Amino acid sequence: MDQAIKHCTAGLGIWEWASSDRGSEPDVVMACCGDVPTLETLAAVDLLRRYAPELKVRVINVVDLMKLQPVSEHPHGLPDRDFNALFTTDKPIIFAFHGYPWLIHRLTYRRTGHANLHVRGYKEEGTTSTPFDMCVMNDLDRFHLVSDVIDRVPGLGARAAYAKQAIRDKLIDHKEYICQHGDDMPEITGWTWGQAPADQRVRSTESDNI
Repeated sequence: MDQAIKHCTAGLGIWEWASSDRGSEPDVVMACCGDVPTLETLAAVDLLRRYAPELKVRVINVVDLMKLQPVSEHPHGLPDRDFNALFTTDKPIIFAFHGYPWLIHRLTYRRTGHANLHVRGYKEEGTTSTPFDMCVMNDLDRFHLVSDVIDRVPGLGARAAYAKQAIRDKLIDHKEYICQHGDDMPEITGWTWGQAPADQRVRSTESDNI
């Protein structure tokens, strides 16, 4: 609770427990704002640890959007030096947002690294469906976020061909499952940070029974 109070008071910050870049520069910055985008970002980071364990990821959670503006534009804004220290000036930034992507771009257009910013958010796609499928239709789900990282981190694309194929297959599994059951897959609804992958849990259970 103490950490949560400090984080919300600051308005944004690095989540060290979810990041893997401490002591070095990140390869990619994963930023998020809003409950569902934050959940999907964490799930994406979890997948990246599995697919590309060598990747250095920095996770930044934003509570106060006005922090994204320069201090000259809003009293809550961050000075450029602080913004650049957090988001870097030359690394890809994948930003998952619970609103329209253009808002994040408008708030950050004066920042040095704005050209590196890629925002996923609501783009008015979808109809009556499952909660996760709404994320998929707006490209805001964990699988699209992982794909964005693979496409934007230099040199990662060629090394992550199998990951891209696994992501494609998971999205197909998702569509087939909701068509058959009318609900999201248990591995989606039951996901928690730090849990073992489903295949590892199956193997562990099998070995316990031997």
